[in-house]
Amino acid sequence: MAQLTEVCANIKNYFLRKTYSGTYAISPGTAPLPSLLDGQYFRIVGSALNDGVWQNVPEDLANLREEEFSGEIWAMGVPRDFEQLCEDIAAWRAVNEGLDSNNMSPFQSESFGGYSYSKGSSGSSGGGGAGATWQSMFRSRLNTYRRVSL
Repeated sequence: MAQLTEVCANIKNYFLRKTYSGTYAISPGTAPLPSLLDGQYFRIVGSALNDGVWQNVPEDLANLREEEFSGEIWAMGVPRDFEQLCEDIAAWRAVNEGLDSNNMSPFQSESFGGYSYSKGSSGSSGGGGAGATWQSMFRSRLNTYRRVSL
């Protein structure tokens, strides 16, 4: 779930359980810490190639890049309902952030040949009348997990 990094950054919450600091050798297909549970999320911090949130599952571990770095690995405890929220955000983004989506149009309104339309605004937080964003569409559900600072 590549977007989990972006959502966690947006809400300033990585559901931190434990931080490990040191020098790590990352290899594709191998969990960077033996203490990670199957399916557990973890965050790599300080890496040139692997910074971000990953899940301890074969599909995700296969995407890690070979590297040695000094930094941190954060063991996370992501709630299931937050995972579902991230899946809902991904589904919304797939429909609403594609190149053919109305949200991607640079025009607020347009008229030609007797046809006209105006795009609705997503409110004062929508960026001056721009199309709806995943942050504005899911704000109330995200607020449950939002932290003031890391």
